Amino acid sequence: MSSVLYDTPGPRAKRRNIILSVVFTLLLALLLWWVWQKMDDKNQLEWNLWEPFTTSEAWTTYLLPGLGNTLKAAAISMVIALPLGAVFGIARMSDHAWVRGAAGTVVEFFRAIPVLLLMLFANEFYVRSTDVSSEQRPLYAVVTGLVLYNASVLAEIVRAGILSLPRGQTEAAYAVGLRKGQTMTNILLPQAVTAMLPAIVSQLVVIVKDTALGGVMLGFTELLNSRSTLAANYANVIPSFIVVAVIFIVVNFILTSFASWLEQRLRRSKKSTGAVLGADDVDDLNAAEVGGGYGTGASA
Repeated sequence: MSSVLYDTPGPRAKRRNIILSVVFTLLLALLLWWVWQKMDDKNQLEWNLWEPFTTSEAWTTYLLPGLGNTLKAAAISMVIALPLGAVFGIARMSDHAWVRGAAGTVVEFFRAIPVLLLMLFANEFYVRSTDVSSEQRPLYAVVTGLVLYNASVLAEIVRAGILSLPRGQTEAAYAVGLRKGQTMTNILLPQAVTAMLPAIVSQLVVIVKDTALGGVMLGFTELLNSRSTLAANYANVIPSFIVVAVIFIVVNFILTSFASWLEQRLRRSKKSTGAVLGADDVDDLNAAEVGGGYGTGASA
């Protein structure tokens, strides 16, 4: 079966793909064997180095609290950065030049600064200008740096997602009487969510990993920082790195798997609905907005 972008491989192509797959598998197996041999030569496979991970103390005292702080910082950052990025992304498409210019300046400024510098600047700001306690300051600095950087990145994702839609969507909305705000909230944004979802989840994965920067530079007790304390107590540096790497892989795999499931669900729901916005629906939307405006004025 062929498509516009892909032709079904013939017998020669199938044989070539099988050969390449076998060669890649063999090379991967050789690499894993080499790593195993090197670790064995350095006595990194001894049971006493891995035994702490079979007890509850290593998990409840070090790894799980560190993972909790990592997920906490990532969740707070994403909850703040996503709506902030949506606002700036929409503002960059405003009809008013001063709005576009201001939003573009903010987005380009914070997107150009490394997130680690933003964390360090935020930490200095909290030290010199606020009464935030020294225990909470690393979390505040990490979240601030992540929000400022990722909101600017998400703003570009939102803008690109909206601009990727066919222009006919906007023209059709204007043709039935919708204003720009109604078109954005009722037509463009709901459709752009599906297109933006993979990029948004990829950025969430980046946020989870970037929390480790706060552990290295600011002493934030996230997962990687907790690993160093664990390794100092049990003298198992390499095994602790491997275990933490596996934890990060599992967390990010869960995030990406959930995003894939959600994207497929959104696509199926859009295919299953055949609702068409008619003139009566537009009149209802306008009447609701006018009624809301009158009600607000009357209550004021």
